[in-house]
Amino acid sequence: MTPQIYLFILLSISSCFGCFFCQSILPKIEEDIEKLKADFNSSQSDVAEGGSIFTERLKSWTEATEKKIILSQIISMYLKMFDNIGPATSKLHVKNIHNALHTLNNSLTESFKKVKDLMELAKLPMNDKKIQRKAVNELFPTLQKLLLDHPTTHVKRKRSQNQKRKCKC
Repeated sequence: MTPQIYLFILLSISSCFGCFFCQSILPKIEEDIEKLKADFNSSQSDVAEGGSIFTERLKSWTEATEKKIILSQIISMYLKMFDNIGPATSKLHVKNIHNALHTLNNSLTESFKKVKDLMELAKLPMNDKKIQRKAVNELFPTLQKLLLDHPTTHVKRKRSQNQKRKCKC
């Protein structure tokens, strides 16, 4: 990955957590990432094959709460990577990056719980009769919640147009 990709990920994280953390740590992290890239020989041509791993996925997650969910998963993947790189973890720049990721991960615990919820939902055996009965029992409250929390854009537009018409100051 290029430094721009790492910077993009860190800037995305900073947009979710406020600028203070990233303003104080971003220059040092960027320097440490450059050293890590040298350790991994990440400038080789095969790195570009197949496109990016994380940044393409981030593009479709636009709202801050959504970004926290995907970023929590991305950060956990980076932490898994750092747990598996072995002797390189004794280097100071690797420790600095690892510590920064842990700090960010700690602030993402609620979002990570949401990811776990999604993974648990994906594992539900929807061919199981008991699960089906429970799902049918919860269908109306689920639809009600969806429709009340997210009214259609047409209704919103109509309401806002009416407000504009009423206010003839």
